[in-house]
Amino acid sequence: MRGTDEAIGSLFSYVDLEERVPAGHPLRKIRQIVNDALASLDAEFDGLYTDFGRPSIAPERLIRASLLQILFSIRSERQLMEQMDYNLLFRWFVGLGIDDPVWVPTVFTKNRDRLLTTDMSRKIMAAILGHPSVKPLLSDEHFSVDGTLIKAWASMKSFQPKDSPPPPQDGSPGGPPSPPADETSTDTYQPQQTETQPMTDTPRQSRNAEVNFRGEKRSNATHASVTDPDARLYKKAPGAAAMLCFMGHTLMENRNGLVVQADLTYADGRGERKAALEMINRHSPGSTRRLTLGADKGYDSADFVAELRRMVVTPHVAQKARHSAIDGRTTQHPGYALSQRCRKKIEEPFGWAKTVGGMAQTVHRGLDRVRAQFTMTMAACNLARLPKLLA
Repeated sequence: MRGTDEAIGSLFSYVDLEERVPAGHPLRKIRQIVNDALASLDAEFDGLYTDFGRPSIAPERLIRASLLQILFSIRSERQLMEQMDYNLLFRWFVGLGIDDPVWVPTVFTKNRDRLLTTDMSRKIMAAILGHPSVKPLLSDEHFSVDGTLIKAWASMKSFQPKDSPPPPQDGSPGGPPSPPADETSTDTYQPQQTETQPMTDTPRQSRNAEVNFRGEKRSNATHASVTDPDARLYKKAPGAAAMLCFMGHTLMENRNGLVVQADLTYADGRGERKAALEMINRHSPGSTRRLTLGADKGYDSADFVAELRRMVVTPHVAQKARHSAIDGRTTQHPGYALSQRCRKKIEEPFGWAKTVGGMAQTVHRGLDRVRAQFTMTMAACNLARLPKLLA
């Protein structure tokens, strides 16, 4: 018998959101870990808010919504609010009821920017990794480190000399031209003409003018971006093109390839080694246990290797062809070859962050905001892997 295609609207729904989400959905395990981690940060959230005034968006819901935006590659906060309005899965994960109104995108953005600082993003990552079911997955002895370039939200045309005058702030460059100064006012009486005057051609202003940089010497010492002054002109390989970017760094444990520390600095030649030492100190402060740290040839520097040995860390760094700081004392052990194989897994979080997490080019400006977003993206990358690891 053929069914009918008549739509019958119902006034009430008796099905709970919890029953609509499948029992084996990966977000169930992720939501459980995130809720436990946020519960451990309840005292931190209390210190950020006052006891009087109008209630703001709950910090737990802000963080869950931000994680959803990263996990599902939602490109803007406005699109996130739109999908949260009709997506029951998103409402269930964030904690909104089926009749609760979603937030205005600008209100959500302002509240999130006040909450998700670099310090808070690191605490969220540490709380997730310190979960009782996640902590046994981590190695506390063997680590790997690497860095990647994060393209800044600034164009090459914004990279201008530091002593040049600022660009004019006279509205949109593509708008209609301003009337000439000698044009008569509309209030002045003008005699009516019998014939229609022909329309004059107004000169069009280019919204994005062509610029030729050939033969111009530009460097970070003499130039800076007017869009994002924290961005630096840098290239990682000799044959690659230079771009305005930041440098992201991660510290990975070698057992399951989870990111335990993340940082973002200015793009320069020594930023990777300096960030690696800071992340080791932040993850294991004052540790007297023998740790190992795998890295590529970019970390094969005499001062970096000496500092690792002083910190009781064995440098499992890939050797350069000439003038390597790694000798036979390190390479003769079988653990060195094992670390060199495991360290290549650190490229997977970078690839996930740029393809899924939206970090191929950041949409934020300023070092602090990009660092907080990069750290939160790496925490989301760990969450995306946990359902399979815990299964």
